[in-house]
Amino acid sequence: MSDAIPVDVVIGLLHAASAEPEIDVDALISKLSLPEQDAMRIGYELRHLRATSQRWRRRGQELAALFSSARELAQLRDVDELLGRLVERAHDLMGTDVTYLSEYDAETSELRVRTTLGTVAPSFLGLRVPPGMGLASQVVERRRPFWTSKYATMTQAPHDSGIDAAVNAEGLVSLLGVPLLAGEEVIGVLFAANRVEHAFSPDEISLLSAFADHAAVVLQTARLLARTQQSADETRRAYGELARHVEAMERASEVHSDLTSLVLEGGEATDVATALGRALRCQVTILDLDRLDETVAEAVDLSRRSGRCTPAGEGEYVVAVLAGPTLLGALLLQQGEVEFGPVERRTAERAAQITALLNLKQDAMLEAEQRVGSDLLADMLSEDADRRADIGARARARGIRLDELRSLVVVSVPAELRREAVRALRRTAGLVGEHADRIVALTAEPDPATASTLVHTTVGRTVRSPVLTVGAGVGDTTEDLRTEVDAVSACLRILPALGMSDAAVTADEYLPYTALFGPGEKRVAAFVRRVIGPVLDWDAERSAKLLPTLAAYLSNRMSPVATARALHLHKNTVLQRLDRTAELLGADWQEPDRLFRITVAIRLAHLTKSP
Repeated sequence: MSDAIPVDVVIGLLHAASAEPEIDVDALISKLSLPEQDAMRIGYELRHLRATSQRWRRRGQELAALFSSARELAQLRDVDELLGRLVERAHDLMGTDVTYLSEYDAETSELRVRTTLGTVAPSFLGLRVPPGMGLASQVVERRRPFWTSKYATMTQAPHDSGIDAAVNAEGLVSLLGVPLLAGEEVIGVLFAANRVEHAFSPDEISLLSAFADHAAVVLQTARLLARTQQSADETRRAYGELARHVEAMERASEVHSDLTSLVLEGGEATDVATALGRALRCQVTILDLDRLDETVAEAVDLSRRSGRCTPAGEGEYVVAVLAGPTLLGALLLQQGEVEFGPVERRTAERAAQITALLNLKQDAMLEAEQRVGSDLLADMLSEDADRRADIGARARARGIRLDELRSLVVVSVPAELRREAVRALRRTAGLVGEHADRIVALTAEPDPATASTLVHTTVGRTVRSPVLTVGAGVGDTTEDLRTEVDAVSACLRILPALGMSDAAVTADEYLPYTALFGPGEKRVAAFVRRVIGPVLDWDAERSAKLLPTLAAYLSNRMSPVATARALHLHKNTVLQRLDRTAELLGADWQEPDRLFRITVAIRLAHLTKSP
C-alpha cells in the first residue's frame, strides 16, 4: 500500500488532462516521487489524453458551427444570397485568408468564380477556369478534395496563364478545394486559401468537405425551389397571357359581329369608330388628313406603306384606311384600360378595312347618283338642241332642282388629276362634269367668289397640285349654259399669262380680258397688227426682242435705266432699241394717245400667246 497514489493527486492529474488552460503536468508528477521511467510514461499518457480531449472538444465546436450554419443556410431561398452566405460561413469555419466558390457549367465544362470573401484583386471575381486546367478541374474530374501547400510549384494539375495571373495578383500560396456534389453531379467547387505556405490537415479537409456536402444539398434545393418558382411564375404568366388572349379574341369577335352588322345595315365610318372604341375600351378618332401634326402624319404614312397598325406616340396608334394604294383616311386609337397587343392591333386593321369598304360603298352610290347629274350637265352643255330640250323636266325627274343652282365654277387641273378632282367635287357640288378639257361645277352657293374658293379648296386638298378656278353667277340654267361656260373658260385661259397658276377668282374680276377674248372675238388680232405690226414683223424677221423691251420699258415707268436693270442689259442697248422702235412706229409713238393704244396692244399681244 506504500506505492498507492493519493486520491487528490489522481484528481489533479485528471483535471490537468482535461483542462482548457494548460496545467503543469510535470509539477504534479514530481510530487509523486515515482521512478523516472514511470513518471515519463504517466506524463506522456496525460499529454496524449489532453490533446485528444482538446481535439474532440474542437471537433464538437466545429460540428456545432457546421450544423448551425447548415440550419441557417437551409432557410435561404435566394440563390445569390445563399452563395454569399455559404462562402461567409465557410470562411468563418476554416479561418483561412480567402474563401471563394466557383460554379460549374455542365454545358461548357468551365468553372466561374461566383462569390469571394477576403479577396483584394478585382479580377478574381468572375475568373473562368477552362476544362482540365488548374486545381479546380482536378476536383471536378475526380469528385474529391485536392490541395496544394504551394500553388506556384503545384504539379498535380496543368497550369493556365490566366489562372496563374489571377492567383499571383491575389497573393495566394496554399489552396484547398472540395467539390459541391448533388448526387453524382458536380455543381461547384468550394475553396479555402491562404497567402502563406500551409499544409492542410485531414481535420481541415474533412471539415470543409462536410460543410460542402451540407452546402451542396442546400444549394441544390434552393436552385430547385428557384426553378420551381420560376416555372410557377411562367405558368402564371402563361395563364394570364392565355386569359388576356381569350379576352382579346372575345373582343375581336364582338367587333367582327358589330362590323358585319354595319356592312349589312349600311353603316358609316363614324359607326365603325364607335364600335371599335367600345370593344377595345379606347377613344377612336377619324383623322382629318389635312390637319395632322408631323408625328401623326409620319405614322399614317408608315401605316399606309405597311398596311399595319402603327404607334404614333405614347399610348397612341394609327391605322390607315386604304382602298388599294389610295389613302381614304386614317383612324387614331388612344389606348385606354385595355393594353394593345397583336390581337387588338389586328382588330384595328380589320376595322380600317371595313371603314374603307363602307367608304367605297358610299362613294359608289354617290358616284352613281352623280353620274346621272354628270350626264345631265353634258346635255346642258351640248351643241345639240335636241339634247337640251326639256332639260328642266328631265332634271326634276331625277330629283335635281336646277333652279337651286346659283354659281358656275370652271376648274383647270392637269389631265392626269382630273378624274380624282371630279370625284372629290361630287361630294360637295350640285352638278359636276368634264367639258372641253376643263371641269365644270354648278353649285347652290349664291356668291360666285365663295363658290370658286370652296371648289379650289376641295380640289387642291385632293390633288395636292396648283389649281385655277373661275366662278360666275348663273341665271336660268335651263337656257344655253354653254355660252356662259365658254366665257368663264376664256377668262381661265388668260390667267396663266397674268402670272397666276394657283388661284380662285371670279370672271367679273377679269371682265375686260374676258370681253376681249370671249367666244367669236376676231377684232383683237387686227387691232394689235394695226398698232404694233411693224415691231412684230421686225422681231419675227430678225429674231429681235423689241416687243419684250417695249413691255419692260412701259412696266418700269418709261425709265431706260430701270428697263436695262430689269432686262440685265446695258442702258445703251435699251436706248438703241427704243430708237429702232421710233423708226418703225414713228417719232410720235410716245404721245399720250398713241402710247395708250401701244400699251394695250403690247399687253394683248402678250396675252394672245397664252393657251
